[in-house]
Amino acid sequence: MPVMTEFDDINLPELAVYRKQHETQLFHWFEPEPGVFLAESPKVIERALRAGYEPISVLCCRGDIEGEAAGVISMADVPVFTSDSDTITELTGFRLIRGAICAMRRKKMPAPEELCRGLRRIAVLEGVVNPANVGAIFRSAAALGIEAVLLTATCTDPLYRRASRVSMGTVFQVPWTYLPGAVTDMELLRRLGFRTAAMALVDDSVDIDDEKLNSEERLALILGAEGDGLSPETVSASDHKVCIPMSNEVDSLNVAAASAVAFWQICRGMR
Repeated sequence: MPVMTEFDDINLPELAVYRKQHETQLFHWFEPEPGVFLAESPKVIERALRAGYEPISVLCCRGDIEGEAAGVISMADVPVFTSDSDTITELTGFRLIRGAICAMRRKKMPAPEELCRGLRRIAVLEGVVNPANVGAIFRSAAALGIEAVLLTATCTDPLYRRASRVSMGTVFQVPWTYLPGAVTDMELLRRLGFRTAAMALVDDSVDIDDEKLNSEERLALILGAEGDGLSPETVSASDHKVCIPMSNEVDSLNVAAASAVAFWQICRGMR
């Protein structure tokens, strides 16, 4: 049975992990071991627990203990700290969504070679920095059949609180890891056995429903940063350049919206 602790003093040592910590600080919390992340909302916490992430403690608004948070409090079976909403906002620097947040230990990242063995459809994110976009991309990946996500080192961490919350916890369901460097390692993708498709508005782009593209046995779809898109090196080295046909003189979609359209199309034959 979890131990419940009511608090008014936000300076308790046990609350340090929640005390307005920058997420990069949490990343290095147990260095050289993997660090800590904060999973916010009962749905996200539940999916993290089911994926095998180790909880440290739960922070919960007093009025939500018997509500949606009750199930994950029981599942986590770790110390639970409770207070009123205003005190928790003072502690964390933000107002909790649905009244619960859980500090959890990170796992060691798998190598791309280990992660992608035998997979047919993966996504690669290059320099996608907006946490909401990263979260939305993971949610689409989970829903539409993408089997894994690789991220360049310049992408926002999928376990950042906002990213995992926007994803509705699907960052814990879709396997992912990092690629070395700021630009996609195209040679690595080829060694892993993937043909590559860059989402890019260039003269030789083909539509996302192109027959040759969709007949590829193993395909890595590469999506770029919100403003600048993919690096010229990545686009030129790709086997396919791909775009989504547009109407009304709209030239492109937000990367999260584009990912949903593209994932649906390239995974059609696998469903």
